[in-house]
Amino acid sequence: MRALYVLNDGLVIAKRNLIKIKRVPDVLVFVLISPIMFVLLFAYVFGSAIQIPGGSYREFLMAGIFAQTVVFGATFTGAGLADDMQKGIIDRFRSLPMSRSAVVLGRTASDVVYNVLTLMIMALTGLLVGWRLHGGFFGALLGFGLLLLFAYSVSWMMALIGLIVPSVEVLNNASFIVIFPITFIANTFVPSENLPSVLRVFAEWNPVSSLTHATRVLFGNLPPGSPDPTTWPLQNPVVYTLIWVVVIIAVFAPLSVRRYNRVAKKR
Repeated sequence: MRALYVLNDGLVIAKRNLIKIKRVPDVLVFVLISPIMFVLLFAYVFGSAIQIPGGSYREFLMAGIFAQTVVFGATFTGAGLADDMQKGIIDRFRSLPMSRSAVVLGRTASDVVYNVLTLMIMALTGLLVGWRLHGGFFGALLGFGLLLLFAYSVSWMMALIGLIVPSVEVLNNASFIVIFPITFIANTFVPSENLPSVLRVFAEWNPVSSLTHATRVLFGNLPPGSPDPTTWPLQNPVVYTLIWVVVIIAVFAPLSVRRYNRVAKKR
């Protein structure tokens, strides 16, 4: 019964966060414009300089762009919580007869919708620049599902950071410092075998690399004749990515709820 109570309250909070889109449509506009800009920038600027033997760079690129965007999109969870803290919304939630953990649960759930919209816009943009799905309907469905699941797990990490930092500005700077190298020192935009030795080892064990590689395989975008991966994470990208999803949620979901409860008691 308690689980249903928490879930119901979480859905109410998620609905509240989504209603904010109507009141602040600028946020949604920038959320959707950013991925379009990334696709066009990398496809037409970097695409002319990077060659993928036996394949199309634009098809190789899309899985990396998807992975990078959903990871960066997870920062909206932390930003939303930090903003609510600044504006005193947390105090209002504390005074209501509701589960405290539902606030964090609702925030992470609502951001899944943002990511769905982002992926839809990116997919349409990718189709316009020459990206195609060769893995069939179920392959595409599994690929997008894996992207959303990984993004959801990262949103719990961002939730904890959002409850710790004093402002949205601090969160944006802190998350950028962490997420930027993780998404670029990977096989997102160039094959990992092209990286220097130390960076290559990091990239091969980077969960963003396994997410990207798994998505390429499921979408059928892996270039023909690509060398077989030599490390376990890239040989089993779906399993490795799911392991990270479970670990991140298992660690950061309880920490985020505990942090929220502490903050709510102090205010």
